Amino acid sequence: MKIELENVEPRDIERRSFEIITQELGERKLDPEKELIIKRCIHTSADFDYADTLCFSEDVVKKALDALRQGACIVTDTQMGRSGINKRALARYGGEVYCFISDEDVAETAKKNGTTRATASMDKAASLQKPLIFAIGNAPTALVRLYELIEEGKINPALIIGVPVGFVNVVQSKELIMKTDAPYIVAKGRKGGSNIAACICNALLYMLDDRRE
Repeated sequence: MKIELENVEPRDIERRSFEIITQELGERKLDPEKELIIKRCIHTSADFDYADTLCFSEDVVKKALDALRQGACIVTDTQMGRSGINKRALARYGGEVYCFISDEDVAETAKKNGTTRATASMDKAASLQKPLIFAIGNAPTALVRLYELIEEGKINPALIIGVPVGFVNVVQSKELIMKTDAPYIVAKGRKGGSNIAACICNALLYMLDDRRE
């Protein structure tokens, strides 16, 4: 059986992918402020559900871009999420990416307190004296701890990207974040992942670069 392949130059693959996404969305109109974020999530996952499940708090894109412009750092809950973020683009604005999940002191704290390392890593992040964006794509316990830290007045995130994937406490943890006053971008339901968390960060950084030019 002969298979017809689309002839696309390597440098044009991403552009062509976005053209296909736009075509398949059809007549659906996306909020221009959120469009790139939604389309990048679809591009990363090939899952059009993100057009319906991504939830944005009021003025969150503007707040996120302002925070990044002012040098906000990003905290992830996985090394995969950290590796997927464009650190060079972030560094242009003075930001860094942190992931404490593998740190020895985090492992010791988690063992001592009977929590997950993701929970302990959020406590460590809370001690950073700088504006923070949290990109959570794996651990609902990280979101639960962020909710607790916000309620206790111990942290004031510039943005929470809440997109853990899975079945146990995933939906509930996302709903907790949406009850806070923190700016958020959350993928309702069970879908998400570290790749989605990273691509939302990158979408924001690319938007910032576009506005800089």
